[in-house]
Order: sequence, then C-alpha cells, then structure tokens
Amino acid sequence: MISLLEKILAPFLKPMGVSSADLHSYLTAVKGYIYLIVIALVVMIAVLITAHFIKKGWKAFVRIQAVLAFLLVIVVSVNAICYGPLYNNVSGFLNASKVVLADDTVSQSLDTVKKIAEEGMVLLKNDGTLPLGSDKAKLNVFGWDSVNPLLGGTGSSSSNAAAATDILTSLKDAGYETNNDLTQMYKNYRKDRPVLDMQKQDLTLPEPTMDYYTDDIINNAKNFSDTAVIVIGRPGGENYDLPTDMYSVIHGTYNVAKDVSSAPDNYNYLNASYTNNGDYDDFDKGDHYLQLSNTEEKLVDLVCSNFKKVIVVINSTNTMELNWVDKYKQISAVLLAPAPGANGFKALGEILKGTVNPSGRTADTFAKDLLKTPYINNIGNFNYKNVNMMTKSLAKDDGAYQGTMAFLHYVEGIYVGYRFYETAAEEGLINYEDAVQYPFGYGLSYTTFDQSIEDFKASKDSVSFKVKVTNTGKVAGKDAVEVYFTPPYTNGGIEKASVNLIDFGKTKMLEPGASEEVEFTINNEDLASYDSDGIKVKGGGYILEAGEYAISIRSDSHTSIDEKKFTVKNDISYNETSKSTDKVPATNHFQDYSRGDFTQLSRADGFANYNEAIAAPKDSAYEMKDDTKAAVKAITVSDYDSSAYDKDSDKMPVTNADNGLKLSDMAGASYEDKNWDKLLDEMSIKEMNDLINVGGWQTAAVDSIGKIATSDCDGPAGLSNYITGANGTTYPSEVLMAQTWSKDIAVEIGTSMGSEFAAAKNYGWYGPAMNIHRSAFAGRNFEYYSEDPLLSAYIAAGETQGAAQFGVYPYIKHFALNDQETNRCAILLEYASEQAIREIYLKPFEKVVKEYQGKNLAVMSSYVWIGDKPCYANSNLLNSVLRDEWGFQGMVETDYDGSYGYMITDNAIRNGGDLMLGYGSFDSNKLNSESATVVIAMRRACKNILYTIVNSGYYSEGSPIPTENKMDKLFRNINIGAGIIFVAIEALMIALLLKRRKSKTVIIVDKE
Repeated sequence: MISLLEKILAPFLKPMGVSSADLHSYLTAVKGYIYLIVIALVVMIAVLITAHFIKKGWKAFVRIQAVLAFLLVIVVSVNAICYGPLYNNVSGFLNASKVVLADDTVSQSLDTVKKIAEEGMVLLKNDGTLPLGSDKAKLNVFGWDSVNPLLGGTGSSSSNAAAATDILTSLKDAGYETNNDLTQMYKNYRKDRPVLDMQKQDLTLPEPTMDYYTDDIINNAKNFSDTAVIVIGRPGGENYDLPTDMYSVIHGTYNVAKDVSSAPDNYNYLNASYTNNGDYDDFDKGDHYLQLSNTEEKLVDLVCSNFKKVIVVINSTNTMELNWVDKYKQISAVLLAPAPGANGFKALGEILKGTVNPSGRTADTFAKDLLKTPYINNIGNFNYKNVNMMTKSLAKDDGAYQGTMAFLHYVEGIYVGYRFYETAAEEGLINYEDAVQYPFGYGLSYTTFDQSIEDFKASKDSVSFKVKVTNTGKVAGKDAVEVYFTPPYTNGGIEKASVNLIDFGKTKMLEPGASEEVEFTINNEDLASYDSDGIKVKGGGYILEAGEYAISIRSDSHTSIDEKKFTVKNDISYNETSKSTDKVPATNHFQDYSRGDFTQLSRADGFANYNEAIAAPKDSAYEMKDDTKAAVKAITVSDYDSSAYDKDSDKMPVTNADNGLKLSDMAGASYEDKNWDKLLDEMSIKEMNDLINVGGWQTAAVDSIGKIATSDCDGPAGLSNYITGANGTTYPSEVLMAQTWSKDIAVEIGTSMGSEFAAAKNYGWYGPAMNIHRSAFAGRNFEYYSEDPLLSAYIAAGETQGAAQFGVYPYIKHFALNDQETNRCAILLEYASEQAIREIYLKPFEKVVKEYQGKNLAVMSSYVWIGDKPCYANSNLLNSVLRDEWGFQGMVETDYDGSYGYMITDNAIRNGGDLMLGYGSFDSNKLNSESATVVIAMRRACKNILYTIVNSGYYSEGSPIPTENKMDKLFRNINIGAGIIFVAIEALMIALLLKRRKSKTVIIVDKE
C-alpha cells in the first residue's frame, strides 16, 4: 500500500522539493490513518452496493449516509494526521509567512556575490592577451556551456538562481559584442541542462559535433573577430561521485568497485547515463569525466586552428585535467570560474576587460594525471563479501535501508593534495613539474608584487612577523599572502609534510608603487604534529618536536618567496598539559578502531612503501572480521537492543513539573545554570520525544516551556527552504569562496547571507560545509572549500562569525570524513589513522568551534562510520573530542534520518547526538520512556537543542518571535464549514425522509 502510494504521489510532489525519502517517511508516519481510510472506503463501497437491495425509499438515504460517513472519516483522519504525526511539518508550512526580502538586503547579497567572484576567479595562464581592454569590441564565444553555465551544485547546496547573470550577459555588460550566430546555434542544439538530481544523473555533456560548425559559421566567426573564448563546464552534485571510467558509463557497465567480484551481480553503483554527441564514443577507454570529451577535444582543435588568440574559461568546481591548454600556442589565457552563483559571472567580463584585476588563488592542486594520484585506487565502492545475509536482515517495515556494507581506506594518511606533491618531490619520489600543472595557492595577476618577511621574532610560545607587500607593476591590484611552515622530520618518525599552510592574508587594493604590511602571529603549538602511533607520546597526543622550523611566504605551495627559521630546543608534549585552546589534552580516541588493517603511505626512506600503500585493497580486506561484524550488527536496526546499554544506577528524572519557568527565561544563561534542570523537569516524555525526533528542517514547539517551533534551511549556497518556500540569493560554490583567500570576504559572506536568514525569520542554517577535497572525483566538492583544512577552517570561521551577528546558528557539517558520495548512506566503514583524522579531516571543525564568537552554533554529523562506529552516534567524536576537548556547547543533528538500517535515535542520544533530521516516523526512532537511562539521555539532548535555540535570533532579547498560528485558523474555519455542511445535509435528509413517510401515511375514517 505504502509503495503504491509512493509511486502515485512522487511525480506530483517531486517538483515541490519532496524527495522520495521524505515521501516514504511521511507515508510511514501516517500509515495507520491510511489503512483506516482504505477500510472506510471499502465499507462505503460495500454499503453502496448493498443499498441496491434495500427497500426503495431508503436507498438514497443509506447511500448518502455511507458517503457522509466516509467523508467524516477523512476529515477526522486529516485532522488527526495534521495535529498528530505531521503536525510540525504541516504547521511549519501553513504558518510560514511569504518571505519578501528588502531591496537593500538583496542588493547587499548581490554585491557580496560579485565581490566573491571578482576576488575568487583565478587567472591560471596569461601570455599578455589579458586584459583585453576596450580595443577588442567583439568576441566569438564557443562551447555549449557558454549559454547554460553552471552556477552551483545540486542537493542541499542548490538554491534559487532564476535571475542569474550568465556569461554572455557579463561580456555584453563589459562592452563586448558576442557572435550571435554561435549563441543561437548552441541554444537551438539544446536549451536545458541534463538532469542532475539526487536520484538520477544524466552526465551528458551537450556539445555540438563538428558538422554543426559549417564553413559559413566558421568564416563568419573569423570575420567577426580574431579572438575566441571557449567555455568548458563540469557539473557535480550530492549523492553521486564523478565517474573515473566514462567509456563504461556510455556503455552501461560502469561499476565504481575496484573489484567487481565484491559487488552484487549487475549492480550499477552510479545511477548515471550519458548520451553520445555523435555516432562515436564521446570518451575513449580509460578516459574519465574530468578530461575533455572527444567532442570537446575536436572543438578545441577547431577553434585553435582558426583563431590566433584563444581564452579558455573553466566552469567547474572539480579540478579537471588541464594539461591540454599548454599543447596549443593559440590558448593564451585560462580563467578558472567555478559556479559563481546569482551574479558572480558579472565579474568575468570585467576581468577580461581589465576593470577588475584578478586576485584569486587555487584551493586545490591541479594534477596532470588524476589517475595517478595516491588516492585513486581507494575511492569509490568496496563491498564486503561476507555480510550479504546480514545486510538483507537489516530491513524492517519502517523503510530501513537494504543496501551494501562497504569500507574505505584513507591510505594516503596526512599526505593529501599539495602535502603529498611537495613532500614527494622533496624526497625524490616524483618530478614535480611532471605531476603538477597548477600548484595549490596558485594564481596570476595583471600586475606584479614583491613580498618580504620583516621584523621576524621568535619567542618561547610563538613567532611574529610582518609581510611587506609592494605593488611593483603598472596597475592596481590585491595580493594574497600565503604562510607555510616546514617542520623537522626524522626518517621513520612521526609523519610530517614538508610544506603546510599555517596562515594567510590578503592586501587591500594597492596602487602601483604602494605597499602594505600584513601582520602574523603564529603559536608554536599550532605547528605540533599528532603522534597517533605512540612514537613519542604514549597513548597518542600532540607534540612539538625539537629541531629547526622554517616559516616561509610563498606565491603558491611550491614557490618560496622568503623564509625565516627558528629552533625548538626540546620536545614539547601536549598530552599532559593541553594546548592553550583545548579544555583537556588531546589523546587517542579513534586509533584502536579507526586505523584498520592496511598499509598507510609513509615518508620513511623516501616513500619506500608508495606502491604498496596506494594499491587497491587486498582480497582479505573484503572479508569483514568477526569482531567487527558483531560490533556493527549490534547497532543496526534489526539487532539493536537499547536495554543492553541501560544503567541500573540511573534514577528516573522528574517530568511534567510546574516550576514556573519558560525557555525565554534561559536566554543568555550559562550552560551550567541550575535552572536548566528545573526547565527540563517541566517537559513531558512526549514533548522530549518530539523535540528530539522531529528535526527535519525544523525544531518542534514545546508548549509546556513556551518553546516556539523553528525552521532550519539548506544550505551552503544561501537561504533555501522548500517547506516554507523561503528562498534567497544564490551564493557561489564554496570552492569560489575559498579561492578568494580572504578572511574579510568570508565574514562578509556570513554577514550578507545571515541578513537574509534573519529577514526571513529563519535562523537555522545547514551550513557551512567543510569536508575535504580528498579526491577530485567527489561529487560534492562544490559544497566544500578545499583540499587544505586550514584554508577551509578560516573561510568557514569567517562565515559563521558573520552570520552570528544576526542570531543565525549554523550547523557546521558533515562531522566528519564525509569526503565522497559513493555509499555515504550505506554502512560505510572508513579507516584512517588518528593523525590523519585530526590533522586533516577534523581540523576545519576544530578551528570553527574554538574561534566561534557566539553561543548559537550547531553541528551536523555525517552518515559515514569511523571504523565500526557511526559518526552520528560516536561518543569519542561527539563527546570526547567535540565537547570535552574543544569545549563545544550546542546541539548535534544527524544528516537526513532515512534510517538506512543503522540510524537509531536511542543510539544517537546515548552517544552525543541530539536531534534527528527526520520526522520520527520509523521504528528506529522509538525511545523507551520506561528506562531512566534513556530519559536522562533525552533530557541531555533536549538541553543542547534548547540551549542553541534560546541563544539564537528566535529569542531576540529573550523573547520568542511572535508567530501567527495560521494553521489553527485555517483548520478551524474548514472544520466549522465542513460541520455546517454535514449537519445541513443530515437535516435535509431527515426532513425529506420524514416528509416522504408522512405522504405515505394512510388515514382511515370511520363512517359511523
């Protein structure tokens, strides 16, 4: 029944933003009422049929009564549903006010978006062709992407881009005339972009074949202008990774598993399709999605053979292979313009013209061959072979996930991105120029700069210095200052990269000859390495090893400009006396179960184990060990036993008390305030249950303490709430934000975006997202900043601080290691050393939590597992590190609660989770209110939720935002109207029946 309804309703609800998972959740929550309505329908039909055999005078009456009774069941059921299991969803939708953002609010956002693009687009190549100036009045613009460019990604980072500025408009606004024959040809070829959503991916690259470029078109183009622009785009999105083998996608055989024998027969892990642009394969065997297609190669050949000057615009948030741009002498300039949001493309024309001087820097390393990266054999799908029966037993009627159980090895350890290439080059493993085309932090300008380190001072605890930046060129511009450190390394000792970003800054606009000094202070403890193997720190911990440290400023990760050195005389361990920013010393919390049984890449002896470490997993890796199997099975839906975790010593807390407190009374109160217990005593079990379980883009109202219902919005690209219909300005991809290398712009992004959230009276923000670009093929890279954790951290910290001014509480996400989309909703056991986890993947979250200036901060956990513990219920992650070590105070929400066979509310709240991003409709959401241990955990989770909400804009100055209950008014009017109609029909039917009976009464008169 539920499945049938899903099939019927899905096509109608999908355009409204209701996903199949949401629909399943809604229908599951109300299945009892659905069965009641079906039974009532069957009874009505039976009565209607039976009425045929009833005495003629009663037929109509019985039939109408049957219909009225059925309608009454529907009305009562709808009321019960809307004021019962779906109350928070329906009330959130009906009570939402139409959001009309003020012109000045939108204008501020658009100015910020344009500024991000101006300072985030990266000039990768330029032989002097750019800027074009005003001399070139006409441009030929090639490439289908030029008429339908990528503005953002899909999924949670999608937003409203209806009125976006496109590439051709940008060029026109800059004063350039573009070849309309080309533009019209592309528009006629295809108007819409292939479908890319969370359920289906059409990866077709719509590029006309060479027969479209007739002699007339090319000759007219050559007469039109001798300068050409080629636009190349690559989309990405949530719920899928980009293919590493496009030939098999075209032929329908693509399987992201490296060992296909480990996967179910004929199972295609990527729900993808591709339509060839001609009667040939658009990709050859061995080609991947981040290379040029055959059609694109022919386009580049065609353009370069007919035009002297060619400018390439790369519209992709995933790092493509771009070594082809150096094979053509005609390609004189390359500009990187990834997903610039609503009006970011306005900057493109201005940069080409020269009215804006580009100052962006790459946020990732551009490798020449992505299939030779150290991660390439260890991304994608790796299914366990010996747990098929167990995975099949996970599903229940509540829609639990019947999917794969898989693993992932983070074999490269800390050597992610440029950390690998710089260190490998230093150790002689690679020739840098052969492997890297554009380094991390690379970018050109229309002017030149000199940088030098001044006033370098090294003290016991820190180093301080100034970087003097001088514009030595002929035009004004901004320059990024990139600060790296090189730690001492002992062969076979604690793993260390030779180059590590430690800080950065950006100058103001400098006129020719002008200078600016950018100041830096770096704490020595921030140069410490994490010793997870206990080489020097027993039990793991941070250590600043004795030796010589170099602080360098670089134009990119590979090119040093100036360098200063200082010496640390003795090892400084932080496992007994913690770092100044930690509440308690960091120690191993993951290593025992996260490390896994695989060879991790090591710098020892010049990366002597490189070939062994980067190889695909061994056959033995596909066999889940018995102890792991037992641990995983115990916390899956089919086998989870909540009572096994109860404590006999726990006493049942007070509920339903009347202490005279309201949530508003706790605004500004410390987390340790004793009144929190009194407030929690007033809540009922049901209220706590609803508050914890019903967190799908909202938090529920709690009448007993006067807590209002609140709304949460996706996502990193700006205000977007499909439940309330609130939409704001579409912001650029986080990649473009990171490419600004500007902390000031990061704060401005948060300020502008936060003002829109506040104007919509929506203070919950599912963002920013700060997972790592471990792989160029990760589909969600557009939603994450960089391969570098520190660059990610500073941009994210600026955004959150800017939004905090408006009372917005960001859910920083996805905590943690959600660095690929393949199997993210499955039981995906990820293995990595604790050093890699802490130094790379947790670092952005750590810095945001520690630097965040405000109480209204939340965290969204990830789907994935660290070893045999799911992140959403990992006490080591959510309590030991996040709360105890970093000092976080606030709520932790899951990623979407689709159950998936392992998302269990009881498990979450016992281990540091607080809020389920769902609707509480699964069996896995049920909580045992008879258990004191469970109720204590419920109170703790509720406190974290309430603490976050009361310190947000929803309780400005301690008072909740007044809201009009439109739902009550609407239902009251409908119910009264329905009642009047029902009574009127009943009265009319009775009157007619009485009249009929009276007319048939026989009166006998006695003649006597």
